[in-house]
Amino acid sequence: MLRAAAIAALALAAVGTAHAQQQPAPAEPFIPLQQSPLPEQIQIGLSTDRISITSDFSGADLTIFGAIENADLLLARQGRYDVVVVLEGPTRPVVVRRKDRVLGMWINTDSETFTNVPTSYAVSTTRVYQDITGPDSYRQLSLGPANIYLAPLEADRPAPTIEEFRAALRERKLASGLYNERIGGVQFLSQNLFRATVRLAPNVPVGSHRARAFLFRNGVFLDESSATLGIYKAGFEESIHAAAHDYSFFYGLFAVALAVVTGWVGSIVFRRE
Repeated sequence: MLRAAAIAALALAAVGTAHAQQQPAPAEPFIPLQQSPLPEQIQIGLSTDRISITSDFSGADLTIFGAIENADLLLARQGRYDVVVVLEGPTRPVVVRRKDRVLGMWINTDSETFTNVPTSYAVSTTRVYQDITGPDSYRQLSLGPANIYLAPLEADRPAPTIEEFRAALRERKLASGLYNERIGGVQFLSQNLFRATVRLAPNVPVGSHRARAFLFRNGVFLDESSATLGIYKAGFEESIHAAAHDYSFFYGLFAVALAVVTGWVGSIVFRRE
């Protein structure tokens, strides 16, 4: 009798243990993951993707609008964001020559060819360069007339010689107005919207130009965006330009004939009796 009671007690204990094992464990409290903020990005837009210029074109200001996406509103209110906008013309090879005085005459004594020279380069910034970022960042980004990387055709020449020709080329471009800077030309319209104004020189080249915007935060480069702008001739000059390219042989014959006729007429008009 006593043995039967002990067996029954062991059976009840086994059932209780099995029931306890079948009970689900209490769920742990749900802790949401902390999502990192999205990185800031910059976007720009042009009111037109084509500009036509005529023979009386004397230069103009081009306005570029942009926005900073995912901007930190506190940093924006504190003015911690900076934008640099560049309008860069098509690249072409350029030969830079150096003249020296030899036997009383100025003649070309040396030259250097650069293969990727932007024909025009207009910059607009929120502030002066040194308040935006450091010189190393400008050199790495090839940003600004003083930092454009101009690749020499003969890279094995002495570095001081190449740099001398680079400096001369930049100086000529700045003097002609094709390279220009507008400090403070980028203005914020709100905490994340901005407007940039860049200068088109009177002798701006035709072709495909590229507008680029660079975003900085506390001196650190964050993002870049670009858009394409086409500049073309209009009116009579456009017709002459198209004829010179489409019918180059006949255009050359016409130019030679026109020169001959002009010279002949001039000799008659100014012939001395």
